[in-house]
Amino acid sequence: MDESRRMKQRKHFRFAVGILVLSAIAVFGSINAMPVDAQPEPFYKGKQVRIIVGASAGGFYDRWARLLARFIPKYLPGNPSIIVQTMPGAGSLVATNYVYGIAKPDGLTLLMPNSNTYLEQLSGHKEVRFDLRKFSIIGSQEKNFMLLYMRADAPYKSIGDIINAKEPPKCGTAGVSSAGYILDRVLEIAFGAKISTVMGYPGGNEIDLAVEKGEIQCRGNTINPHYGREPFDSWHKKSFDRHLIQSGKKRDPLVPEAPTIYELMDQYKTSETNRRVAHVLLGGAEFGRFMLVTPGTPPDRVKMLREAYVKSIKDPELLAEAKKSRMDVEPSTGEELQVLLNEILNQPREVTDRVKKILSD
Repeated sequence: MDESRRMKQRKHFRFAVGILVLSAIAVFGSINAMPVDAQPEPFYKGKQVRIIVGASAGGFYDRWARLLARFIPKYLPGNPSIIVQTMPGAGSLVATNYVYGIAKPDGLTLLMPNSNTYLEQLSGHKEVRFDLRKFSIIGSQEKNFMLLYMRADAPYKSIGDIINAKEPPKCGTAGVSSAGYILDRVLEIAFGAKISTVMGYPGGNEIDLAVEKGEIQCRGNTINPHYGREPFDSWHKKSFDRHLIQSGKKRDPLVPEAPTIYELMDQYKTSETNRRVAHVLLGGAEFGRFMLVTPGTPPDRVKMLREAYVKSIKDPELLAEAKKSRMDVEPSTGEELQVLLNEILNQPREVTDRVKKILSD
């Protein structure tokens, strides 16, 4: 091949490369020049999100859901609308089964179940059709330590009176994952205190009404709502009830007169095995009124929901409204609670078998 021919080929090659470069620049420039309104819209824009509450209307689960429903859209890209739907029944079992098995994994259905719903899973009951570990936890705004309240006219002034009673007191509860049922069982495990648990109430409001009517004498309740609404404010003014025990490791300032379970376990020399079982049963207090999203929700939407939740719970207006309504705020992130849930559900076989037997009796 002569020199002139080679030079022509080089010119053709350089020309072709130049055309390719110019074409690339043109394409890149056209992409950058796209108008802002042509960019993909946030997923949540124009959407409606539901919060399914596994408790009856008017309680603290419902109140927290409605408060969060007003503030989360403010921080969620696309600013969707959020509605609250109560689905009470069996201590949140109905609501949790629904969200796990029926709701779409699209990030548009959130769940606020009972804080002890994980115990339904440990119980092995055939009605349980979910695995909480497959949900993504969005966050929680408080802790849910419990107390046992008793009608003041009942003959039980202390846990010792229950231990020594010929006839056990009747305490109401919604289901095996409710605070009342758990506290009843822990008292039996730790101290041998027998309690006749009356199950099947739709929610806390109905249990409190049954106590007022004298159908039952007591209830295991979470501390914060016991001091945040009626009928308890009126009860306390009339000395209608007394508080026998609380589940935290230290006494809550709201209930200084009631000893903690841990104080009494020291006093009654509860065995180490029974202490560990009691600790698992009481673990739900750390979850508070936590929020979850349907299993299989895309990770990017989980991330958006978690970030919006964290920002919402720090919003000065939300905090002011919570304070006015006597709704305590002690938040935990979804990531923190996801780790805690896995730790609690992945217990040694000896402990889980014991817990399962207790919850199945």
